[in-house]
Amino acid sequence: MGGDGLIDEPGVFDRYVFGLTGKERPRLLYLPTATGDPSDRIAVVEARFPGLTTLRLFWLSEDRVDPRTVVLDHDVILVGGGSTANMLAVWRVHGVDRALREAWERGAVLVGASAGMICWFECSVTDSFGALAPLHDGLGFLPGSACPHYDGEPERRPTYTRLVQQEGFPPGYAADDGAALRFSGTELAECVAAAPGASAYWVGPDGEVPLATRLLER
Repeated sequence: MGGDGLIDEPGVFDRYVFGLTGKERPRLLYLPTATGDPSDRIAVVEARFPGLTTLRLFWLSEDRVDPRTVVLDHDVILVGGGSTANMLAVWRVHGVDRALREAWERGAVLVGASAGMICWFECSVTDSFGALAPLHDGLGFLPGSACPHYDGEPERRPTYTRLVQQEGFPPGYAADDGAALRFSGTELAECVAAAPGASAYWVGPDGEVPLATRLLER
């Protein structure tokens, strides 16, 4: 998702995401690593989704759990926004990157917005370092690059298109704040939106191509 729609658009993206599991009561795991596991943000998400599990990696010693066990015990894994670079570094220290790949290969639904959108790709555009800049060491589950907040932050579109069209950055996908891309395996299955006019795009060396985007029912 280009923006934090699973929380900000209650009842729209969440019904869609949970429906992908085929389960009546899918188990939801929240990873707030990109913002350092902040208690206030966690409280908002836990209030929105009673019964979910939150995996905190910035912990006290007595709170330690096995991240792999926690990740593999859930049907939907929600990754929050924040610093993509910091999140990836912490995940790799604790083996969460490997656990997420295993969960994905077992059929779990991996979902997220902003950092939680772009982390799955090989490359992305991030503000992890201050000004928008390319990030080349994503998880690589999905090929190519990605850019969130395409219509929500004024520098996103020109930065991403410049990188792809003029600086040899790998082509890829962009999503407006109210839009999402769904992949089946590594293939794009469809684009959906929670807000009228929100869209997803393919951005390549020859330009930007809007992708057919289905508006979800409220």
